[in-house]
Amino acid sequence: MPADPQPEAFLPTRQSLLSRLKDWEDQEGWREFFETYWRLIYSVARRAGLTEAEAQDVVQETLVVVAKQMPGFRYDPSRGSFKAWLHTVIRGRLSRHWRKARTHPSVTPRPEFPEGEGTPEDVDPSAVSEFEASWQTEWEQNLLDAAVRRVQAKVSPRQYLLFSLAVLKQVPTATIRERYDASLPQVYLAKHRVGRLLKLEIARLKAEAD
Repeated sequence: MPADPQPEAFLPTRQSLLSRLKDWEDQEGWREFFETYWRLIYSVARRAGLTEAEAQDVVQETLVVVAKQMPGFRYDPSRGSFKAWLHTVIRGRLSRHWRKARTHPSVTPRPEFPEGEGTPEDVDPSAVSEFEASWQTEWEQNLLDAAVRRVQAKVSPRQYLLFSLAVLKQVPTATIRERYDASLPQVYLAKHRVGRLLKLEIARLKAEAD
């Protein structure tokens, strides 16, 4: 089985965080990394056909790969993106689980995806296409969710509530004012301030990963 890709080949992303991950004792750095990406890994694994337990295994296995390779990490923006590297690592973890499934007759075989570049001829192209579509969809949703969580921690609970109702849930402004005793300026201020912070956070996350 091909070895997992080396980090220096794919990691021109957030230098500050990824460099911190080289230190096993940096608990805050690892917590931030876990909180940002575990939902993405889990969701992709579930949509790829794995059970809840298998998806949790993929999360743990992916984190182990990242942890093992971080000591050799070297920041180089010319070598590719963190998004591409993480995609390859997760695909490798899924491949291992699909191989295991084929060794048990009671388990329905799942398509296998390579850990490296390229696609072998015996892989169903439609399965590859579904996997890639799932990855992109989950990546975008995870990016939005991560940005929302970070912005939520920067504003007051009430301001975030007003923004969430008006923008994320599309509740009419008149309804918000009536049910939550909020003035029109308060609703507009929440929409403007939190919305601006969210756009900045999304842009930052995209720049870090792409």
